[in-house]
Amino acid sequence: MRHDYDLVVVGLGSAGLVAAEFASKLELRVAAVEASRVGGDCLWTGCVPSKALLASAKVARHMRTADRYGITPVEPEIDLAAVWRRIRTIQQEIATTDDSPDTLRERGVELVFGRARIAAPHTVEVDGRELSTRFVLIATGSRPAEPPVTGLPDAGFLTSETIWELEQPPRSLAVLGGGPIGVELAQACRRLGIEVTLFQRGERLLPRDEPALAAIVEQVLRDEGVDVRLGAHVESVSSANGRTVVIGNGTRVAADAILVATGRTPNVDGLGFEGLGIETGPRGIKVDARLRTSVDSVYAVGDVAGRHLFTHNAAHEAAVAVRNMFFPGSSRPAELVPWCTFTDPELASAGLTGAAAAARHGETATRVWRRPLAHSDRARAESATAGEIVLVTAKGKLVGAHVLAPAAGELIQMLALAIRDGIKLRELAGLVHVYPTFATSVQQLAGDAAYDYGRQWARRLRIGRR
Repeated sequence: MRHDYDLVVVGLGSAGLVAAEFASKLELRVAAVEASRVGGDCLWTGCVPSKALLASAKVARHMRTADRYGITPVEPEIDLAAVWRRIRTIQQEIATTDDSPDTLRERGVELVFGRARIAAPHTVEVDGRELSTRFVLIATGSRPAEPPVTGLPDAGFLTSETIWELEQPPRSLAVLGGGPIGVELAQACRRLGIEVTLFQRGERLLPRDEPALAAIVEQVLRDEGVDVRLGAHVESVSSANGRTVVIGNGTRVAADAILVATGRTPNVDGLGFEGLGIETGPRGIKVDARLRTSVDSVYAVGDVAGRHLFTHNAAHEAAVAVRNMFFPGSSRPAELVPWCTFTDPELASAGLTGAAAAARHGETATRVWRRPLAHSDRARAESATAGEIVLVTAKGKLVGAHVLAPAAGELIQMLALAIRDGIKLRELAGLVHVYPTFATSVQQLAGDAAYDYGRQWARRLRIGRR
């Protein structure tokens, strides 16, 4: 049976855009369905606006602490409305260039705006129109999860989606959730003069990251004036005198607004899986090693598939899925996916923490190598010594890398490659690193590993001569 399209992409966020563009370059017949705006979470509610906010916040911080660089510090005059307008300007610039619907159309992709429903294994229905296709790619992403807190819906709250719609941001903010989104926005808002109280239910911030580095981030936030409350069980929320009151652990905190950052929920509602046999779970659509759902012609990638909730992973999975559709069995999605929390300093990670490596490989085979930025010439030159590089090895091979430093998100790429390719840490000592850079600390740690290896061989030689 001949279909109207080779591929119908449902959702034009990071994953959908990559899939549609890639398939069009293969000269396939492609249609893409979008219920809202092209660009998805990354452009409109995630990476782009949050990083633009962080950039403004960093400038304000530099102005206040300019005396660290021999310059007279000043208290910045911050126009929050202007900061938010700058964010929207950047979004519009991207939306009218790289993520423009016209750009997609020029590449041969047919855009269909409306709500999609998977009516059959080879049919996508959009507001009554049926699109017949060989393959379907679901890339509908995720949305902020709403925690079950008494009174929260009635009191009203902001999320990482709605905060960017504000014309006049609040002067005080209660942030629920100490993961990457909550921590990034808490630091940025505080640097811009907003009073911030950060509630984290667990006993530490950023629970997925290396504990020692997450603890440094916590201290940085406290030093900058964020009221960090760990082990905080938020029991209820109410409104009083035009403000929102957060109640928990026997205390009451009043703020102009609440920002909920307690996780994500996959967007699977209304896709019409009933009767098709497409399986879903708490993390989203279940997929196999090739990113196929339980229906062979339907694939799912990105947040809606729940593997790794990062923009870069969504884009990677999209390319893998298209290859597997039209070049069967050709590739599998990466299991090693680095990530970065864009605080200042940034915290980037790839692979296993020290504890996870010991549990998997055994304590005797695992070693954790540490080098504080206080020993980095580049960090000293930039007055940015609040950080550390932590590398984890198992039988000498690099299995984990954790970097708390300026531009850690850039540095982690090299280390992720070394982990993926099973490189021994000491082998990195032979790679000439540019000096002075933060990466020089990696070479120094690799040198320590090489010296340690040499000492072991020297000891064996001495024993052999006896």
